[in-house]
Amino acid sequence: MKYQSFAEVNVNDKSYKSISFDKISEQYDLSRLPFCIKILLENLIRHEGEDFVDSEDIETIAKWDTQDESQHEISFVPARVILQDFTGVPAIVDLAAMRDAVNTLGGDAQAINPLNPVELVIDHSVMVDYFGEEDSYEKNTDVEIERNKERYQFLKWGQSSFDNFKVVPPGRGIVHQVNLEYLARCAFTKEQDGETMVYPDTLVGTDSHTTMINGLGILGWGVGGIEAEAAMLGQPVTMLAPRVVGFRLTGELPAGVTATDMVLTITEQLRNHGVVGKFVEFYGPGLKHLTTADRATISNMAPEYGATCGIFPIDKVALEYLALTGRDDQQIQLVEEYAKSASLWHDDHTKDAQYHETLELDLGEVVPSLAGPKRPQDRIPLDNAANAFKEWHSQQIDVEVVDEEDAKFVAEGGDMAEVDEEEESYVDFNGSKFNLKDGAIVIAAITSCTNTSNPSVLIGAGLVAKKAVELGLVSKPWVKTSLAPGSQVVTQYLEDAGLMEPLRQLGFNLVGYGCTTCIGNSGPLPEEIGKAVREAKLTVTSVLSGNRNFEGRIHPDVAANYLASPPLVVAYALAGNMKIDITKEPIAKSKDGKPVYLKDIWPDNEEIQSMVKEFVSGELFKQKYADVFKGNDIWNELDVSSTSVYNWPDSTYIKHPPFFQDMGNEPEALSAIQDARCLVKVGDSITTDHISPAGAIAPDSPAGKYLQENGVEPKDFNSYGSRRGNHEVMMRGTFANVRLKNQLAPGTTGSATTHYPSGEETSIFDAAMKYREQKVPAIVIGGKEYGTGSSRDWAAKGPALLGVKAVIAESYERIHRSNLIGMGILPLQFKDGDSASSIGIRGDETFSISEVSRDTKEVQVTMMSDSGEATEFMADVRIDTANEFTYFEHGGILHYVIREYLKKGA
Repeated sequence: MKYQSFAEVNVNDKSYKSISFDKISEQYDLSRLPFCIKILLENLIRHEGEDFVDSEDIETIAKWDTQDESQHEISFVPARVILQDFTGVPAIVDLAAMRDAVNTLGGDAQAINPLNPVELVIDHSVMVDYFGEEDSYEKNTDVEIERNKERYQFLKWGQSSFDNFKVVPPGRGIVHQVNLEYLARCAFTKEQDGETMVYPDTLVGTDSHTTMINGLGILGWGVGGIEAEAAMLGQPVTMLAPRVVGFRLTGELPAGVTATDMVLTITEQLRNHGVVGKFVEFYGPGLKHLTTADRATISNMAPEYGATCGIFPIDKVALEYLALTGRDDQQIQLVEEYAKSASLWHDDHTKDAQYHETLELDLGEVVPSLAGPKRPQDRIPLDNAANAFKEWHSQQIDVEVVDEEDAKFVAEGGDMAEVDEEEESYVDFNGSKFNLKDGAIVIAAITSCTNTSNPSVLIGAGLVAKKAVELGLVSKPWVKTSLAPGSQVVTQYLEDAGLMEPLRQLGFNLVGYGCTTCIGNSGPLPEEIGKAVREAKLTVTSVLSGNRNFEGRIHPDVAANYLASPPLVVAYALAGNMKIDITKEPIAKSKDGKPVYLKDIWPDNEEIQSMVKEFVSGELFKQKYADVFKGNDIWNELDVSSTSVYNWPDSTYIKHPPFFQDMGNEPEALSAIQDARCLVKVGDSITTDHISPAGAIAPDSPAGKYLQENGVEPKDFNSYGSRRGNHEVMMRGTFANVRLKNQLAPGTTGSATTHYPSGEETSIFDAAMKYREQKVPAIVIGGKEYGTGSSRDWAAKGPALLGVKAVIAESYERIHRSNLIGMGILPLQFKDGDSASSIGIRGDETFSISEVSRDTKEVQVTMMSDSGEATEFMADVRIDTANEFTYFEHGGILHYVIREYLKKGA
């Protein structure tokens, strides 16, 4: 080995073997390397000599030339893989189907196993069916397990059948918070050749917010389920040597400003700068003023600012967090000793690294903020939130909004004299009578991994509730309130601090431990509220402490969604309408009739930190995580088989996917795409939620009709996310988001298109099936930022099953482009300056795309109108690495893995 050498790390009489940088540092100054790049370098040296790493890869990273614009492909082998159940179920379904395929092709099915630890946390299935009641949590959990019984049986089978696979049962927490508080190692150990190797804890996950773990100095990011499956099976993650943006933090947050305000500010700044596909590394004197929970809040939002990761170094703050969360003393000492020995430790004496680009933020300049109404990067200073909503709303209805009376009505709690029973917006609900208004906040949710991992904002929310209750305030009756923490630790320290009771009094009862409103599992609005919204065509809003607020994601009846800190979520539940400027106007009236302002109920930082110090402890974390892999009685009584090859049941949740049907031992030769038809034509910022929604299934949608034809009543539909183990549902749900606007069906939203050449307007699914019957390939035309958002493998699997052979867009988000390749779909990019509009693409033409080969960087696209007029344009081939092309020519990454297993005698 040219560069591989080893060192010894000793902790309490135990010896560990680690990779040393001694040999490589003889040639290169490694002190110039960013923290994240040192981790990649260690990974390459540890795998030196394997067929995917050579000395040139190591030297490219070690010399760290930030002026070199050439792109070099490297491989990354994560130490572990983490899954949540929405994306995890289809991943395990694919592994089960791969076993069948290997078995059919004459191999050993049991050879298909994860080679590194895989941990799945069931957290995305709980829905807020019940809220505002003492037993909301118990009811929602019972409904969740009953509703998802078939999926959970399948996961239990997977846990017993696959090696290196563990499942955290439902009701324990959100995957990223469980990862941060319990699963993270920081220093990973593995027994190898009679010795204990220690190396950086690294991972990939099937959720885009896997990046949250970067806050603890652990390199990891979200990948599509397809790519994660390959990583489980020993395939390296291939990538271009990353550009690294250094983000220098100075100062500290002022009083009254939360970590949420900080991350929304950073998200806006980084999204404006442009960091898609880049690593972001935080450094500077401001780091010492940020707890690991604060850092994790920033790292969590990396997908929202577009970066692959947003990483912090390992330092004293990280060790303090490991101790706070009850980690073993031996592990904490190992993390410190290993980080120092491997030049991965950061302190005041650490030299600043060299970055491709740098940004800076003085934390002292951060102000209270929201983000919305439909993108997380659209930050709004809190004192401008009301005006911003009014302006946005006026643009939607194209008339001037007169709102002073609305604001007065809400601020006063709804003067009964103003209630008009003849109005469509009249509601008689739960003993309250009111007219619902535009801007009404119908959902206020404390949820999502972004914030519920941070004790300061949770304690802050509890204190806002406590002060509000003392003044006699109540949440407005039209607001659906919920508290869905990321772990059981949260409710325990809130109980111990005496803050759960005031939260409950305002309706923020515990509804479950999991990702609820943020993923679209907000559950139904009360019938009376939903009816008023629809009949009066009201523009209503939600406020949530989440990270995603894309169109149609939170709730189909809610048009505007705002991200906010947990304390602000409580404040807005009291105010009840986005038109109220809560920085200047009264939120409500106290029990003695006096106006109450935000400043009257807002806690000071000293009060929050005092409670955090008193009630958040290592013993609490040890207690709550002692039985993290143990479920409740219903989970533990689920009956599962012990077969190595899955016995596929007759189920509307789990079905044998068709991806490997008719697969041969060798891939078919690549060929040109001839006379394809455009299935979908869309504009900019199309998210994976638009392509493959996770939320509610409409009864009149193709997926809803399929379920009803198979005996499932609408009340039992569950969600698209929970049905991801059934390809029949998911292919019908592809491009079915209620907010999707397909330009081929003007004036419509959702699953609608025009079939050509017939001109028939139909659902996207039905049109795709017609094209498939006619043996006509399909393509998708997109704009800028195609595929932003979640690392959703079904956003590529669905189009593949609909017969989509290529996507042509102006730009892509990293994960979705990779997923398209992983399913054998060709990602093409318009040349700079070109677009569907500039070329004159209507969508009713046929499209022929020349054949691609390993060295093809661009292809010719020939567009032919029905009148016979031809237009030719060139497009860039966005298959960026040699490995990606290998996967593409095999028809997908899993096809390649199966064939490699068979070659090795699996």
